[in-house]
Amino acid sequence: MMLETLLPLGKVDPGLRAPETPLDLASIGRDARLLEELGYHGLVVEETKDDPFIIMALAAQATTELRLGTSVAIAFPRSPAVTAMSAWTLQKLSRGRFTLGLGTQVKAHIERRFGMSWSPAGPWMREYVRAVRAIWDCWQNGTTLDVKGSHYSINLMVPLFNPGPIEHPGIPIQIAAVNAVMSQVAGEVADGLRPHPVCTPSYIEQVMLPAVRAGAAKSGRSLAGFQVCMKPLVAAAATEAELVPKVHDVRARIAFYASTPQYRAAFVHHGLTDLADKLKLLSRAQRWEEMPQHISDEVLHTYVTMGTYDTIADRLCERYGDAVTHCEFSIPVKDADDKNRLRALAASIQSRSLDKVQRKISG
Repeated sequence: MMLETLLPLGKVDPGLRAPETPLDLASIGRDARLLEELGYHGLVVEETKDDPFIIMALAAQATTELRLGTSVAIAFPRSPAVTAMSAWTLQKLSRGRFTLGLGTQVKAHIERRFGMSWSPAGPWMREYVRAVRAIWDCWQNGTTLDVKGSHYSINLMVPLFNPGPIEHPGIPIQIAAVNAVMSQVAGEVADGLRPHPVCTPSYIEQVMLPAVRAGAAKSGRSLAGFQVCMKPLVAAAATEAELVPKVHDVRARIAFYASTPQYRAAFVHHGLTDLADKLKLLSRAQRWEEMPQHISDEVLHTYVTMGTYDTIADRLCERYGDAVTHCEFSIPVKDADDKNRLRALAASIQSRSLDKVQRKISG
């Protein structure tokens, strides 16, 4: 079992993911109950090899207190009406414990994996979130449904397909982002931001949060309670010897991310434009095995938090404590000792205060 622990700095939120294989669906409920038992604040799952809404439904059915969320569900291939219904159903099932995390995916995937036409992601996501909220408002308050935009025209809601009001209608929405444009959209229309793993604390504080504040100011919104949740690049293991292959793997991941144009801004911010250019050329030539050697120790430490299980919680808090409210990483759970380790880790993180980072988010 792999627990992708979402460690809110001050709260503890876990995620659940099998990084290279589909999840064992039969174990989702058991794993979610374990997280609740260990004192974690929540559980999140990303959309890779399984439908995240189904995973969340299984977890919701098995728990009573654990917060649940997608981190992320891909928005654009789904109609806002479909996403609205999935989230509404999960909110009912979980009795108010669900958070809808949305991501855009890159142009190639939208066009070639989902067979759709691409459009600039920022305006599209802004309209998407507003459409989802309009549908929820219609169901909860009987508001006339009248969504008109460049991407969606939604104005039909008959009683047969209207699920009606629910006890906990305030479903938070978080938006995944790398660049300033999407960060501003999050500030305009969302309740939280999900930075990509390559977004360092410096990049978050100097690029993303100012954009969030600009978006909030544009919409006249308060950022009180706004969350910044991310899964940073982490190399963690039980011992120093076991840490060595983890460091090798994460060095390769940095090289891959640096070669990807969509993540370029997070490397340019640290003066690594030449490195990004070099790795992009190597990736285009499919010279993957050569790429990790270009990630120096300095670059490695810029993007990765490393440590054994007994030190990683403190190191994550030291690095991200002033920049994010929640962070996630994966750790194997095999026996009682691992459970006790996670319980202690959760208690340690939950003892941290969020006051400083919340003030920084609000500016």
